[in-house]
Amino acid sequence: MSRRLTARAADRWRGAHPDATVTYRDLGTNPIPHLDAATGLARMVAAEQRTAAQDASFALSAELIDEIKQADTVLLGLPLYNFAPPSTVKAWVDHIIVSDQTTNTETHTGLLGDTEFIVLASRGGGYGPGTPREGWDHAQTWLPHALSVTGLQPQFITAELTTADASPKTAHLKPLAAESLNKALAAIDELWAADEDAA
Repeated sequence: MSRRLTARAADRWRGAHPDATVTYRDLGTNPIPHLDAATGLARMVAAEQRTAAQDASFALSAELIDEIKQADTVLLGLPLYNFAPPSTVKAWVDHIIVSDQTTNTETHTGLLGDTEFIVLASRGGGYGPGTPREGWDHAQTWLPHALSVTGLQPQFITAELTTADASPKTAHLKPLAAESLNKALAAIDELWAADEDAA
């Protein structure tokens, strides 16, 4: 479902900015490598002290950061996996937190705050206020905290109950799932409506 939402948002963004270019990165089919014992310190070690593995890892971080800096808007699809973000999204975040690249070391302020950041989230279950699992969506609470040092401020649009069709036990939730999806699609359609009208 997050792919459907991000595709809708990308189409709407293109409609409002017909002369702009789009960079597409699929974290699901081309995942960012997780930081490990060989690469984890690459963003903390002086260039001349890095190993070959750390050099390659730092170069990827620089590429990912440059994509954000060149963008007016970043769209991120965020499905909920076992109450948390996919590890590939965590790896992306880990790579873009780099001192003096996305965070000013002296002022401790983020350097990516001028980039619009839209997060298209999907949740198989219901985690809203008053539900039995209210607060169990740790992806939506984690992401703003994780990226706070960069200045990126996520604006969430969420569709939930996306697995209501998967089992007869949840068939009674289908109307709520449809309502949630329709609200998410309507919110996406409003994002750049003013820009599109002005174009």
